[in-house]
Parts: sequence; C-alpha cells; structure tokens
Amino acid sequence: MKYEFNGRNITIPDEIIAKSMKLLEISREEAIQMYLEDEGYITNETVEELTKKAKAAGTEKITAKSTKPRKKSERKRKPDEEKENIIKTLENALKQAGIDANITNKAKIIEFSIGNNHYKLDLIKKRPPKQ
Repeated sequence: MKYEFNGRNITIPDEIIAKSMKLLEISREEAIQMYLEDEGYITNETVEELTKKAKAAGTEKITAKSTKPRKKSERKRKPDEEKENIIKTLENALKQAGIDANITNKAKIIEFSIGNNHYKLDLIKKRPPKQ
C-alpha cells in the first residue's frame, strides 16, 4: 500500500496493516498511525519520554548472584579397555625400539622423546556416523 505522509510516499506492507487491525481490533487509520510511529516517521512524545527515563535509570543487564558456592559435579568416564590396550601396545612397541615412553593418560595420551624432539600421541575414538 502506498501512503503519502508529509510529501513523502511511504510503502506500507498490507500484511502488517491487516495483522495489526485483526490482533489489536483497531481501525485502518490507527494501524497506519501505529506503523508510522514504529518505523520512526512520527515521534510519539510518550514513547520519547519513557525512553529518556529508562536511559536515565540505567537499563544495564542485571544478573542474579548467589551467596552459596556452586558444587561442580565431576564427570565419571567409563573405562575403554580397547583404547587402553592400544596405548599399552604403543608403549611396548616404543620400548622395544629403545624409546622411553610415558603414558600420561592410560586410555588417551602417550608421550615420548627421540633425541631433542618431544612427541605426544592423543588417541581419539570417533563416534559411528548417524543413520
């Protein structure tokens, strides 16, 4: 819908006007007036006054604070014997090759050094693809 306001042609979507009329049970002129105010074509003194009051009062985000410390629940992992066996096999293979290996996490990480270089292997088990 084309609407002329103060010498300007404004395009107002018909859906918005119809929706406002239906939901708020207002006339077409009131719906157009509301649209013009919402889009900033008309200034509403009441809205401007309330906006200034809100800014003056400070509308920063308020967060709730508790005096009790929160308990952190510790996650218990199920032992993965397959991963533990792989890490143990890698450690044995490295020791047979004359390399001193250190298991940092028995089902995940093994570290070793060759000369001046330090290596760390992190074993990650991939999930099966979703079907």
